[in-house]
Amino acid sequence: MATVTRLERTAAAMPAKKRVAAYARVSVDSEAPMESLSAQISHYSARIQANPSWDYAGVYADAGISGTGMRHRVEFQRLIADCGKGMIDIILTKSISRFARNTVDLLNTVRRLKAMGVSVRFEREGLDSLSGDGELMLSILASYAQEESLSISENVKWGIRKRFAQGSFLAYRMYGYRWTGDRFEIVADEADAVRFMYRAFADGMTLTEISNALAKRGILNRKGVPFGKTSVMRILDQEKYRGFSILQRTFVDDHITHRKRLNRGQLPRFEVQGTHPPIIDDGLHARVEAERERRRNLGAVRWRRATCFTGRLVCGHCGHTLTYTPNNWSGELTEFQQGHYQCSHKRKHGAKACPSKSLPVYTLRQVCCIAIGPLAGAASDAAFDPAWIDALVERVVVSSDALEFHLNTGEVLATPWKNTAKRDIWAHRRAVARQRQQDAGSSGVRP
Repeated sequence: MATVTRLERTAAAMPAKKRVAAYARVSVDSEAPMESLSAQISHYSARIQANPSWDYAGVYADAGISGTGMRHRVEFQRLIADCGKGMIDIILTKSISRFARNTVDLLNTVRRLKAMGVSVRFEREGLDSLSGDGELMLSILASYAQEESLSISENVKWGIRKRFAQGSFLAYRMYGYRWTGDRFEIVADEADAVRFMYRAFADGMTLTEISNALAKRGILNRKGVPFGKTSVMRILDQEKYRGFSILQRTFVDDHITHRKRLNRGQLPRFEVQGTHPPIIDDGLHARVEAERERRRNLGAVRWRRATCFTGRLVCGHCGHTLTYTPNNWSGELTEFQQGHYQCSHKRKHGAKACPSKSLPVYTLRQVCCIAIGPLAGAASDAAFDPAWIDALVERVVVSSDALEFHLNTGEVLATPWKNTAKRDIWAHRRAVARQRQQDAGSSGVRP
């Protein structure tokens, strides 16, 4: 006969508490929305802690951030990272639009969380991402949220363009000015820096030289770092320093990416005179424009220095123009370290790169003193004069061992060249050292 043994019933194990967090967001960083955000945080904190089957995992909140993207939503990204670490089981949020207004981002994030076993519960819509029809309903409702975002974006753009057409504009930050109340006021020290940039460019300085000069003077931008070349160029291109504004210079063409584009005729632009006091007068602006035109006519990029050689040096190997590259060397022998000219095609990599050599400025001037100086009636020991080139030379063909000066008269003068800059540097240093020793010996002081 079979033996039957009765097993005593054991008490059921208590289910583990769910770790619950909440996410809140407001897109405008102002007083009323911040009060709303604070209310959301208090609401979720109290609600989660009041549920005995939940463990409070915190409230993650982003303020003043759009929901059309995730890159700038720091708290949202921290929430997702904590879910990946297994710290959260359930996420509570007010609505789909608070979680994300971009349909693709929303579905990708929900699917990613679903793979981790994390549930997202949307209160307004009554949806749970882990439910059977959750993803289908999310797709439909997220599309509505994205279209709502587009409608809001278009309404805001319409309002801004309406104000532009009426000559009014929003306050903005600009170096040289301070917005006080409802108008711009000039900041004296910043205005002096702006005027220096304009005068320096008009006098022929390059952007690099202007940037270095500002750094030596201890002039920094509002972030506390030195002005770069791009920053200087933008200031030189900014019409607002002349006391008027061109509105709608840029526009946002996609409410999802918020990427700005330069307005090249896609939308109307509006010029409004007398919007604020000028820093730059018409005379200085005219000088800057004349210098730009001079450099442009000589073949120079508008922010580079135009010299007597700009546009005149031609590579003898491939026929491309030689461009100037300054040296980063910062010693006292600037005569030997003024940079060099290099074929623009040489910078390309691979088999098609030009095999030409670089031509130091020091060497080029030496050869000009030997070949062109006598034609200009200069003495044999005369220093190089750019006027010689402007008056006599049409172009210079640069080969590996010779320079061909094509004169304005039609003649061609070929002169050999060799880079002697390094040798001359050391010769100069030895001469300076000997002179110091002699001066120290004559005075009885050891060098």
